[in-house]
Amino acid sequence: MKIHEYQAKQIMSQFGVPVPKGRVVATPQEARLVAQELGVPVVVKAQIHAGGRGKGGGIKLADTPAQAEDAARQIIGMRLVTHQTGPEGRIVKRVLVEEQVQAQRELYLGIVVDSGSGRVVVMASEAGGVDIEEVAAAAPEKIHKAFVEPFVGFQPYLGRQLAFATSLTGDLLRPAVQLMTGLYRAFAAKDASLAEINPLVVTVDNRLLALDAKMSFDDNALFRHPEITDLRDRDEEDPLEVQAQELGINNYVKLTGNIGCVVNGAGLAMATMDAIKQAGGDPANFLDIGTVNDVTRVVNAFKLLTADASVKAILINIFGGMARVDVIAQGIVDAHKEMRVGVPVVVRLAGTNVAEGERILEDAGLPLIRAIGLGEAAQKAVRAAA
Repeated sequence: MKIHEYQAKQIMSQFGVPVPKGRVVATPQEARLVAQELGVPVVVKAQIHAGGRGKGGGIKLADTPAQAEDAARQIIGMRLVTHQTGPEGRIVKRVLVEEQVQAQRELYLGIVVDSGSGRVVVMASEAGGVDIEEVAAAAPEKIHKAFVEPFVGFQPYLGRQLAFATSLTGDLLRPAVQLMTGLYRAFAAKDASLAEINPLVVTVDNRLLALDAKMSFDDNALFRHPEITDLRDRDEEDPLEVQAQELGINNYVKLTGNIGCVVNGAGLAMATMDAIKQAGGDPANFLDIGTVNDVTRVVNAFKLLTADASVKAILINIFGGMARVDVIAQGIVDAHKEMRVGVPVVVRLAGTNVAEGERILEDAGLPLIRAIGLGEAAQKAVRAAA
């Protein structure tokens, strides 16, 4: 789950991370009032779940309250398109009005879970203000990492190592270590999957400030954090992904293709998408219904895919171990009874109770396209979608 910049800054500040003074507003008039209260030049920043806002016209400087009101009027309600939103963009509903900061240096600081080592990694770089992926590709030596032992936590010596590596020495050393420690505490306490400050700036008066902030959270831990769940903005999420969660399908990701996939198991789902690509097609989604033997789960998967106008064919790929093929087959039959599917359906079934599953489909007399192997199923799905 993602949250807005202003929300991430509120959380970070609770753990001692210094952030600029400001407040989020929903109208141009409120933007004027906040600028008057701050009494300094301000920046007006669109609040959407995407980066690249400045290049898309979503960040504007204002020297007076009147300019702040005008900037907010231009931004609020606009369809902001960035490299992260896709061509459809996002409608801006709020802006963050905060003090302008004069920076002498821009750095990067981020925390993620490193799947390779099974530990949290804190990353720092002097190349702040740009996407960290660009830095990793062009100059990976500029990214410095500190791996945190889970039962020990972030220790001051790790902070000092990163501070020295990014030239945060002298009077900045202690504040830098304190800031990194606070960011790690926020990351751990809120079960985050990402905590990022980009840029982390050194101001002209030698202070450290989180000029931008981003946090994402582990969906599986949200039951422990109702205060985080309350920050969710469903308008910023893909409507089909929201619908999937409402239908009890948590492992769904909307993609850009036209072949809908229903698969049991994350690894098999990825293999299915690879097979579709190899056959010259493009998957419309990642959908893992899991190993729950529940007819309703299959029906709900059909509801989700038939609601996606881009889906021109559906590929059901079940390799049943704990998942029973007869339950999946009954779900396919019930889905066709409950709704107009309207697109070709390719079915490949293998595993537990496969004979019973085949009998259920045969008795139903549905116009299904059958396949034995994954490669054959992918090729037939691509042809059907065309």
